[in-house]
Parts: sequence; C-alpha cells; structure tokens
Amino acid sequence: MGNQQLLDVNGLRLGYRTSGEPDAPAMVLLHGGGGDGSTWDAMLTEFADRWRVHALDLRGHGRSDRPGHYSVELMRDDLVGFLDGLGLDRVTLIGHSLGGVVAYLFAAAYPDRVQALVLEETPPPVPLGLNVPQRPDGPLPYDWAVRPAVIRQLNAADPSWREELPRITAPTLVIAGGSASHLPQDQIADMAARLPAGRLVTIPAGHQVHANRPAEFVAKVRAFLGTDNRIN
Repeated sequence: MGNQQLLDVNGLRLGYRTSGEPDAPAMVLLHGGGGDGSTWDAMLTEFADRWRVHALDLRGHGRSDRPGHYSVELMRDDLVGFLDGLGLDRVTLIGHSLGGVVAYLFAAAYPDRVQALVLEETPPPVPLGLNVPQRPDGPLPYDWAVRPAVIRQLNAADPSWREELPRITAPTLVIAGGSASHLPQDQIADMAARLPAGRLVTIPAGHQVHANRPAEFVAKVRAFLGTDNRIN
C-alpha cells in the first residue's frame, strides 16, 4: 500500500510508505513495537485526501535497517533525520504505542516542528512493569533485539520524559483504548492532562485502536484536526 521507498539517514536506511498529493500538508505515522508502516495501510487511504502521508518503518522494523542498537531516543533522532531528508519542516504526527513514545519525545524536543500530535494507546512515562517476552520461533519481520531493549526502557522511564511533556505546545489528541488495554488508563489520562493543549478520548477497543475500530479512530482524528484553526 502506498509508494514504498528507502531513505538514507546518517548511514541508516529507513523504509517508508507514502500516499497523497506531494504539495499537501505532511502527516507522519509511527507504528507500534513489532510492527511496521504496513500497519497503517488503511490509514494511508483514509488520510491521503487531505495530507501527504508518510508511514515510517522505525529502525529494526520492516524494510528499515537492523543496526542492533535500539532505544526510543535513537528512534526519535532517526525521525529528525527522516524529516530533514524529506525537507519536512512541520508535520502532523500520529504515533501508536512505541511510535507514540517516539512522537512525544520528538514533540517535546522540537515543539515548533509539530503542527498537531495524536498519541494512540501510548505508554505513559511511568514505570510500567511490562513483561519481557520470550522470542518466538522462526523468522520475524523485525529485529527481536528491539523488543527487550524498548520494554526495559518503558519499565524504567527516564524521569525527563514526564518532566518535558509540558514542552509540547502542539494541540494533542490522546486516544486511550479503555479497560481491554494492558496499559494503565489512569496514567494515560494523567499524561494527557500534563500536555498544555492535550485532549483525552477513550475508544474502548483495547490496545490496537486503529486496527480494531478504524472508522471510529479516523472520525476522532479527523474531527480533532479539523476543529483547530491552526490545522486548516
């Protein structure tokens, strides 16, 4: 789905999918752990009428290189290089799960580069106590080393992640998945409250909101982006 391409970012090849008119406002989609940009294929279609949509494969995932070194900060820095490589100064940024952590770290470090932010079922910056799973048998569409590295980070979140949330100035929609999610919903609500322009909505679909309830996800996102004058 979409036009699949590769971009060299500081010697690291990053895969991505693109859809929409080249001169449309830019939107970047960041997937969750263990996935890749293909998890957004349906969203490429939904949003390409109004945006130039780029679904990035984070390092170690999909068609991107597997360098063996992984952290959410490295992924944030990859995102900087990706945007610079495409000449994108300011974007609408949507992140799911791990991609949401990368998104809010980027938005806190580079607030002027984010037009609007959507965080879907994003792990809040508190110790989470997630289990580090055993590697499944057989080949995987991502580097297994990503999983333990990132989960350990999420279980011992850097205090600066939480402290820097107020630096995010972009209007932000925080989408929670409700009681079927494995993430602490009260802490997701607290994360939303710490954002200067944060707004919380719950779609009771569990962790995979955009996959389990795509129509409702799209409706909430489009309404959010369409109601802020700075987005039009």
